[in-house]
Amino acid sequence: MSFVFPLSRLLAVVAVGVLLFPGVVLFPFSADASARFYIDINAPSTPRFKIAIPDFLNLGGEAPKGVFTDPLDSIMSNDLDLSGFFEPMDKGAFLEAPGDAGNLDVTQFKNWSVIGAELLLKGGYRLEGDELEIDVKLYDVFSGRQILGKRMTGRAAGHRYLVHRLAGEIIKLLTGNEGIFQSKLAFVGTATGNKEIYVCDFDGYNPVQITRDKSIALLPRWSPDGGNILFTSYKDGGGPKLYLKEWPGGAVRRISGDAGLNIGAGWAPDGRSIALTRSGKGSPDIYLIDPKGKNIRQLTNHWGIDVSPTFSPDGSRIAFVSNRSGSPQIYVKDLRSGSEERITFEGRYNTSPSWSALDRIAYVSMQDGNFDIFAIDPDGRRLMRLTDGQGNNEDPCWSPDGRYLAFSSNRTGRYQIYMMTANGQNQKRLTSGAGEQTAPSWAP
Repeated sequence: MSFVFPLSRLLAVVAVGVLLFPGVVLFPFSADASARFYIDINAPSTPRFKIAIPDFLNLGGEAPKGVFTDPLDSIMSNDLDLSGFFEPMDKGAFLEAPGDAGNLDVTQFKNWSVIGAELLLKGGYRLEGDELEIDVKLYDVFSGRQILGKRMTGRAAGHRYLVHRLAGEIIKLLTGNEGIFQSKLAFVGTATGNKEIYVCDFDGYNPVQITRDKSIALLPRWSPDGGNILFTSYKDGGGPKLYLKEWPGGAVRRISGDAGLNIGAGWAPDGRSIALTRSGKGSPDIYLIDPKGKNIRQLTNHWGIDVSPTFSPDGSRIAFVSNRSGSPQIYVKDLRSGSEERITFEGRYNTSPSWSALDRIAYVSMQDGNFDIFAIDPDGRRLMRLTDGQGNNEDPCWSPDGRYLAFSSNRTGRYQIYMMTANGQNQKRLTSGAGEQTAPSWAP
């Protein structure tokens, strides 16, 4: 699907100054200006537009001490950079003084065109007590015309959330896609010296530790509605067991504690069933249970080891890892017919599949002694290498829209969470806390 600023849809419902919903105003824009920018979100390679984002101007009031952990313009710049569609420009190249650049309505566009800016985003904010109002205006530098205006209000302490929403509106205008800016990640962190489960914003900020078992917690997995997180833990002894944590702040309960393994769970798209590996009957096979832990049925039955199930978008198939061919490889099982087919044939060690909403399977393959991330169609076609041997790159998981991947990498010496576009471009580090961060799972 391709979009050129979806004017036909937007203009059908928007008049000048119409209040779309409380706190958000869409201002009029020009079809001539908007037609200059084209983002094909399914293209093999996406161009990045050069965007200038001056310091946001204080239009009134003073922020409570310690509330603004980062400047609002820096948060916006990081969001748009992570999207892969924009290249925020170095402020050192700006010709206007910060005060002039912060003026939302009047500007000398030649000062921006001469430095190569294609888009200009101006922002300002007002504070009254702990209430914050943010205004942004997006301009086409070449034509000197405004193409988007937005205003949002909320609590000053939630300023990052407000900026994420504004960034999402910009992405939606240019692509028709909602974006990822309000989503969250779960991951395994070792900051305490133990492996615990954490949750953070999509950009790695605001990490919150949600288990405190002083044990080994592994493989968090968000439910399709974002209300629960599965994880495997050794906290009760006797081998790994599967637990469900209600989000946010809810109880933890064990849902699979049979003898042997209870690992590697994956949610069905409807949230009514969970696939996991159990070994209580001998060789590790994949089983289906419900969220209360009730057995539904056994999905695989083989002398080999079958692990790491992940469901197709329609729930009719699973991808999983098996060593039945002599080495770990990715297989796809049709849950209706029962047929199983191997889909990976390059590489002797392929594991950790993750099935996207856009029907691609990411997985990890050992190449030249390192682990790297690849993507493939469910029928084994269109194999693509996404990482290129910088350290070990593991644990791929898709964003809810299937257009981004989060993964863990030790390319800087220790494991941290990174993200990239679905074609492997724009690889950016998200986490930087103490210890290591691995095994991300993207919330819906």
